[in-house]
Amino acid sequence: MTYQEITTLEEWNTLLQEFDNKGIVVFKHSTTCPVSASALEEYEQYLEGTPNTDVAYYFVKVIESRPVSNQIAEDLQVKHASPQILYFDKKHCVWNTSHWSITVKHMTAVLN
Repeated sequence: MTYQEITTLEEWNTLLQEFDNKGIVVFKHSTTCPVSASALEEYEQYLEGTPNTDVAYYFVKVIESRPVSNQIAEDLQVKHASPQILYFDKKHCVWNTSHWSITVKHMTAVLN
């Protein structure tokens, strides 16, 4: 399974509207942070395994797409962190974690 990058506010707003009835996972990634690089590897390993197929998976580069990253934090009312993974359903954040807590084991326990 793959994920799609969100780069614009328009994409983010469309995502919020179109997936009102489906769970969404967004991974917020800093391209300059080694902790974030490690967390991205965990995210990709989770997706290569047996991810929950009832969920749509996305990715945001927080430096390159800062307005999107900030809007996600505002819309979901979750304080920004990087790296960070957010799982939301019906525009409500159900779960989020950051940094070294982003592991295949943790994602599997929560998302599956």
